[in-house]
Amino acid sequence: MHVTPRPPATQQEAMWAMDRLIAAHLVGQQEMAQLMGLNVTDVTCFGFVIAAGEDLLTAGELAERVHVTTGAMTGVLNRLERAGFITRRPDPADRRRVRVAAEPDAVALATRLYEPYYARLAELFADYSSEELAVLNDWFTRATALAEGFREERRREG
Repeated sequence: MHVTPRPPATQQEAMWAMDRLIAAHLVGQQEMAQLMGLNVTDVTCFGFVIAAGEDLLTAGELAERVHVTTGAMTGVLNRLERAGFITRRPDPADRRRVRVAAEPDAVALATRLYEPYYARLAELFADYSSEELAVLNDWFTRATALAEGFREERRREG
């Protein structure tokens, strides 16, 4: 592993770099969604379904993760099912609930589209020491919790 010296940065510079990363990611997600014939919310939900693997999520769990109503999630699942990305399976423990499984061909499509990007990210991460990766992981984890908490506060306010 080759560790590159890091130039100094101010908090303002780091926040601006973060804003550019978020903007690039949002535009990229929109483009990926278009390639897949979906919208960004549907792609996000499909990503959660893929990440769950064999531990299939319920429609309610998906709704919580993307912060939509269960009614809106029904629409998302209908679109994903029609497009061949998911199937719904009855929950063996509670027949009133459904669990969502990813279709293998759709997983293959998502992998084909996203794999080159993740390979480049892996190369980028390889340029960081294990201590730096620990800091990045801590920051990503805490920033995600902060963002989710802030969104929840905004929703409660109104």
